Amino acid sequence: MNYDVIIVGGGPAGLAAGLYTARMNLKAVLVDRGALGGQLLNTELVEDYPGFETILGSELATKMGDHARKFGLEVRDFEPVLEIDVEGNTKVVRLESGEELRAPALIMAAGGLPRYLGIPGEKEFWGRGVSYCAVCDGAFFKGQELAVVGGGDAAVEEGDFLTRYASRVHIIHRRNELRAQPILIDRARANVKIDFILEAAVKEISGTEKVHAVHYEQGGQTKELNVGGVFIFVGFVPNSGLFKVHVDHDEAGYILTGRDLQTSVEGIWAVGDVRAQLTKQIATAVGDGTTAAVAASMYVTSLKDAARA
Repeated sequence: MNYDVIIVGGGPAGLAAGLYTARMNLKAVLVDRGALGGQLLNTELVEDYPGFETILGSELATKMGDHARKFGLEVRDFEPVLEIDVEGNTKVVRLESGEELRAPALIMAAGGLPRYLGIPGEKEFWGRGVSYCAVCDGAFFKGQELAVVGGGDAAVEEGDFLTRYASRVHIIHRRNELRAQPILIDRARANVKIDFILEAAVKEISGTEKVHAVHYEQGGQTKELNVGGVFIFVGFVPNSGLFKVHVDHDEAGYILTGRDLQTSVEGIWAVGDVRAQLTKQIATAVGDGTTAAVAASMYVTSLKDAARA
């Protein structure tokens, strides 16, 4: 099918891009491998998005999706993308279903996936005590002791969230200082159910049918902590690998963009968590989507004007 613009990814950045492109009367389609919302669906409460003192992540995702659809955005959720290619001036999105979507402009908003520790037991116990989403799986661990691995915002915030179910939460971080925002650290330190195990490197996750323990090295000694679950928040891997054509990126795979968020390939923009930037917040993602949508609209209009000339 042919469109003016294709948006890959249905998180806040993609939904904002969808809203603006549709509102500017472009024939726009948004595809996402899952439900609309992206990382919003892995967040219980949002407290830092302007205009909402507090709102459920899932509720904000629904509101954003409904708003974009109101302006005529075509949404194709649960449509995994196989690869993204370029044929001349046409951007081609090949779906796993075999269908191809074509447009002169493409906005990449596919975010990324959790980074894995790569230790013994991690893959073996995935879904049986190992998780990367506290909101999704926390309720399965009522009354149990849990380990959270990581020291950034996600680890500390999700560790605090897990205390509503767990009897105790141990946050394990390989450095001697946490990287999370001070407000999140203060909140976690004030929670009597949380303790911190610092300068500790997790080496293995063990169990039988389910997770029974996490093993870590601290001060030259190997230690064992009996837990019912391990929640891992050690980073993020951008989905830039979907591109079959080369698009400039940094060492970590985050896509490099110009001032209007266009990539090294003309007619392709990158927005939200998939691009190299200072911070990953809902507000900045929405700003990205808006900027790219306006730039894409100008680009598509110029191509149409040139064709008519």
